[in-house]
Amino acid sequence: MTAPSPAPILVWFRDDLRVSDHPALAAAATSGRPVVVLYVLDDDSPGLRPLGAASRWWLAGSLRALAAALAERGVDLVRRRGPAVRVVEAVVAETGAAEVVWNRRHDPATDAVDRAVAAALARRGVGVRSFLASLLVDPAEARTKGGTPFSVFTPFLRHLLARPAPRAPLPAPGPLRGVGGLASEPLESWGLEPKAPDWAAGFRALWTPGEAGAQARLAAFLDNGLAGYATLRDRPDRPATSRLSPHLRFGEISPFQVWAAASLAREAPRGARPSGADIDKFLAEVAWREFSYHLLAHHPELATRSFQPRFDAFPWRDDPAGLRAWQRGETGYPIVDAGMRELWRTGWMHNRVRMVVASFLVKHLLIDWREGERWFWDTLVDADPANNPASWQWVAGSGADAAPYFRIFNPVLQGEKFDPDGAYVKENIPALADVPASLIHKPFTAPPLLLRQAGVTLGETYPHPLVDHAKARARALDALATIKATER
Repeated sequence: MTAPSPAPILVWFRDDLRVSDHPALAAAATSGRPVVVLYVLDDDSPGLRPLGAASRWWLAGSLRALAAALAERGVDLVRRRGPAVRVVEAVVAETGAAEVVWNRRHDPATDAVDRAVAAALARRGVGVRSFLASLLVDPAEARTKGGTPFSVFTPFLRHLLARPAPRAPLPAPGPLRGVGGLASEPLESWGLEPKAPDWAAGFRALWTPGEAGAQARLAAFLDNGLAGYATLRDRPDRPATSRLSPHLRFGEISPFQVWAAASLAREAPRGARPSGADIDKFLAEVAWREFSYHLLAHHPELATRSFQPRFDAFPWRDDPAGLRAWQRGETGYPIVDAGMRELWRTGWMHNRVRMVVASFLVKHLLIDWREGERWFWDTLVDADPANNPASWQWVAGSGADAAPYFRIFNPVLQGEKFDPDGAYVKENIPALADVPASLIHKPFTAPPLLLRQAGVTLGETYPHPLVDHAKARARALDALATIKATER
């Protein structure tokens, strides 16, 4: 007489679309139970923010890659759409699963969903385990010496570095024993990818969603980008950044894997070894992601309300035409327009340029930072619920440890400093390809004859500046003075 098969264990995938360094999947693999793997597209649970269009495109590719990796291990990825509580309960009922495991999420809206799922399963007598996998430190565990959450990045970074070293990444599991016969919705039925017009055509040339793409991107960065990172990372004309952000956003690679690989670079052969400053700066960028989630965990309305309440009184302008010109990359300032056109073409933008374009919207045009945050949420493949609003508020001056509002980037000087030859601008604005480097960031100052020779007609092939920098700067400072006056 054979012993009955143990009840299955259900692994609920979310923003952790990988098989290596996946604590929940590892726990299922070692449980001795048959394994069910589930992804839920939840656009319906209260409080959840639906993904933007670019992120949905990425999700489709990432789910295909995950399904293939799981199939290699003998299990099928079950895809269901609907409120997570209802879907997870239904799959548990269908399979008779005795336990559900997942990796924790750390923004309050998704955490509320997780707690609701856990409560519903508890009523059924189904066990639940969750694991730390998407952050190096749980936001609930990071505290100042006074016992309060951090609101300044440098002390947070010191705290993170003073903690024990992050755990070693877990290997991918071997073959798994799956459960057959479960219905799964076709990925194509979810409508995640564009039809005609195919606005994501430029994405495909640049990105490979999925765990293999993430590992290839990390390896390429360690080999070719980490050395010199501390000094070159602000140059959009150089391939000096990791471009790991969308892979981290969807959990195709974990921060533990990134941290371990970058730390190991200190032991590379001397000739190929990046400097300590390069590695430290890169790890600080990983820590900024952690800090952003720390802020979001303690300030759930980070994407909709100013972290500093005094900015609630800021006199933002309603300027639909200016917003549209900014979105289209038609402000007349080449470094700004190059960034916005790169975003539309590739779903990504260099971080230095993100700061410049955000500053232009908020300070040159006096348009509410929330408008920019929403546009980035829809158009970035790495649109992240913590990084995106935290970074917008940092630029706007309304956030935690923010750049002061009176720090107003001059887009001409920023372009000349970080794109000195104009290579980045010319790549993204072909109409300016023949403008000399000395004028590429200020074509509105060029002699008319030179512009004609370069094939540029201001107002036709490239726009006049929306605003004059000096006047816009003065207007922004006047606006800041109005909220300072209310504090007296």
